[in-house]
Amino acid sequence: MHSDVTTEFTEPMATTTTVPAALARAAERFGDGEALVDPNGAEPVRLSWRALLAETRVVARMFTAQAVRPGDRVAICAPNTAHWALAALGALSIGATLVPINTRFTGPEMLDIIRRTKAVALVVAGPFLGVDRLTQLRSAAAELPGTDTDPVPGVPHLRTVLRVPVEPLAPEPKTLAWSEIPALAAAVAEDTVEELAAAVQPDQIADILFTSGTTGRSKGAMSAHRQSLAVAQAWAARGELTAEDRYLVINPFFHSFGYKAGILACVHSGATIVPQPVFDVARAAELVESERISVLPGPPTIYQSIMDDPELSARKLDSLRLAVTGAATVPVALIERMRRELSFRTVLTAYGLTEAVVATMCVPGDDPDTVARTSGRPTADFDLRIGDSGEILLRGPNVMLGYLDDPQATAQAVDAQGWLHTGDVGTVDEQGYLTITDRLKDMYICGGFNVYPAEVEQVLATLPGVAECAVIGVPDTRMGEVGRAYLVPGPHAQLSTADVIGFCRERLANYKVPRQVELRDQLPHNASGKILKRLLREENGT
Repeated sequence: MHSDVTTEFTEPMATTTTVPAALARAAERFGDGEALVDPNGAEPVRLSWRALLAETRVVARMFTAQAVRPGDRVAICAPNTAHWALAALGALSIGATLVPINTRFTGPEMLDIIRRTKAVALVVAGPFLGVDRLTQLRSAAAELPGTDTDPVPGVPHLRTVLRVPVEPLAPEPKTLAWSEIPALAAAVAEDTVEELAAAVQPDQIADILFTSGTTGRSKGAMSAHRQSLAVAQAWAARGELTAEDRYLVINPFFHSFGYKAGILACVHSGATIVPQPVFDVARAAELVESERISVLPGPPTIYQSIMDDPELSARKLDSLRLAVTGAATVPVALIERMRRELSFRTVLTAYGLTEAVVATMCVPGDDPDTVARTSGRPTADFDLRIGDSGEILLRGPNVMLGYLDDPQATAQAVDAQGWLHTGDVGTVDEQGYLTITDRLKDMYICGGFNVYPAEVEQVLATLPGVAECAVIGVPDTRMGEVGRAYLVPGPHAQLSTADVIGFCRERLANYKVPRQVELRDQLPHNASGKILKRLLREENGT
């Protein structure tokens, strides 16, 4: 499509424009229908929409008792459980700003986000998959000046730490246990949080979601309540979600997909939220069967893993109706197999990014070739334009408000005319369907997570003995893409693959850690000295 042509498609505007209003509306409309089902913990949770609203208000009263005020930031670092949803909705209900933190982040990565957002409260999982994230956080902050009276010495603005009992959890000083919430909430009247909920404004910042940057510094994309709800409603409309649906949310809640196209999409539509903390093939299939799951979004690797499970034939998975995927190439054969072997009536692809969440999406009825070849048409009131160099540009009321405390990066991302420069390259056909053809950025996608090589390269540059480094994404059967690091050792340096990977594991989330390391005498450069990653990618056929 020529660069001066835009396409626009619209869904109905949201009837509620703040999260607490949407939750109250859901309780009124869907009443005793199941809202949140978490069968994974020691004490399974089943809440109706009325009960979800009531439990959320208890959490909101607890936050209020802990002096969390409208506009304060509340960080959550925990896996997909009922606790995450209740904490998030509780914080949003009193006008606090939600700051999701990736559970794969290391202590230094967590500390960076908590300090930059000046979070006053942290909801954090206790030991989870063998890792105590609070201990990691405290270790990362150990060199900062502070007092032992703070929950995390060196981070004085973090006044409250609430621990989520994903696994058995021992009492710990200076932190709150989840079981203490009702007693703490009792100090605040119900009318108080109802008044706070009613005072939340549509343009108030609802959440700050951090995305790694091409420069290596993460950026916090800020969205208002009206924006987070609008993209959730648009996603639900394209997927035709209703109160009859049961939605297995495997996409992490800390990601915009799991949170906005997951929790908030269900709040809008009345679909039941069924979280899965960690993707496990057998457990996912078991939940589909036992909970009669009808909606199962995720990266292509999830469906491939389920269909390759030798126990699949023993499962009754005929409740499945909707799959939404993307973030990687989706072969036509995979779509046809999903419909045949997993009973999906509808398989859709979508394209989005943290700064816009869901920008384009296919529609039910699109044929397998269209679903595989394209990422659908604009949604959520986005205008789509193909700009210079084929870059995909987006404009509309749901483009982020900007990056937290970073006007320069905001100006680089969103131009004076309001167009968001995605850094992705694509084309648009005569029907307005977008096809992603390339990325202007170096970003690659590992297991559904965006990885920006600059961030990995900054870490590698601090490894003693590294004179020069470059990271690219290379194809991987299971993960889609993984990182390959090219290193030039300094004089007399002794580096090994194990040393490099071990160094990265201590400092980076696991999906960012390169899976392959290659030591070289030199890397290819252009005349100005810039490393030619294009040549490295060509070596790998990418």
